[in-house]
Amino acid sequence: MPAQGRATTAQERDRAFLPSFCSIRTVFGVVVSAELLAVMLSLGNLGSLHRIVDQLSLHSLFIQWVALAGIGALCLLRPWLRGRSHGVAGLLAWLVLLLVTLLVSLGARMVLEQPLLDRGGILFLVQNLGIAAVASALILRYLYVQYQWRRQVEAESEARFQALQSRIRPHFLFNSMNTIANLTRSDPRLAEEVVYDLSDLFRASLADVGRRSTLGDELELARGYLRIEQLRLGERLRVEWDLEGLPEQALLPALVLQPLLENAVYHGIEPAQRGGVIHISGRYRRRRVNLSIRNSMPEEAERSRHHRSGNRMALDNTRQRLQGFFAGEASLTVGEVDGQHQVRLTFPYPWNEG
Repeated sequence: MPAQGRATTAQERDRAFLPSFCSIRTVFGVVVSAELLAVMLSLGNLGSLHRIVDQLSLHSLFIQWVALAGIGALCLLRPWLRGRSHGVAGLLAWLVLLLVTLLVSLGARMVLEQPLLDRGGILFLVQNLGIAAVASALILRYLYVQYQWRRQVEAESEARFQALQSRIRPHFLFNSMNTIANLTRSDPRLAEEVVYDLSDLFRASLADVGRRSTLGDELELARGYLRIEQLRLGERLRVEWDLEGLPEQALLPALVLQPLLENAVYHGIEPAQRGGVIHISGRYRRRRVNLSIRNSMPEEAERSRHHRSGNRMALDNTRQRLQGFFAGEASLTVGEVDGQHQVRLTFPYPWNEG
């Protein structure tokens, strides 16, 4: 019986205001933003076209030092900042960036062997601190707005997830109960195993939608769901597993895989008179988990005769829940490979966000 996973409280999730400044994606964004600021300052102070290269070089060098040192400091301090409220964390991060700007400015004056406290030095410090104060305030405000948007998308996705589960639950429950009723006479022990698989699925679906699960738990729920469907569909459903080196302790939103497999059964296997194959593969490469769910498709005539809609809702909901959980670092893509429908799911591990 799979574990319920480590739950997160609302307070813990609300402390994800600042992103992971240690991630390559964040570093790249900061470097690009810093270079754009250097270009703007160079154009603003441009006295001659012949000096633009010199101006841009100096501004780029200085601003990139400030930017990289700043995100390095925030990367080290993020575990401490996450324990604070949004306002306090934002203020402390802003002060850290100002302190870094001050230290880099003083270091630049010392490297150039220029006086620190003369009129030119004080003007240099005030100018740099003023620009840093405005730029960092805008960046932190942008991060907070992005965080609020992500939370709103996640809340809407969770609401749709609840609606989706309430719609799927009776359909799947009735089919499963019929399977159990038929097995009770022919194979009571197998009927008992189906009851256990069914109870695990419903325990997961009735739990708090915001809780965390693990990849191992999600795979176990997926196996239980497919066992039930194989008993119902018999030889019409064939399942192939190809998993290698997956970190089963990796955190995931609850009930991510089962709705995708239910789509594969409902839209790919059931309408086909001869049934079909579902192939689940998974690899762990370069700190990312890659999962693929591929299913055969019914013939064109069978699709027209058994036209079924609604799989887009489950796919969009799962995609949004993954992107909300992993702050945009996860992806879910849908395509067709060799005449088969394929859903590819990718997410980072280890993941320290949220």
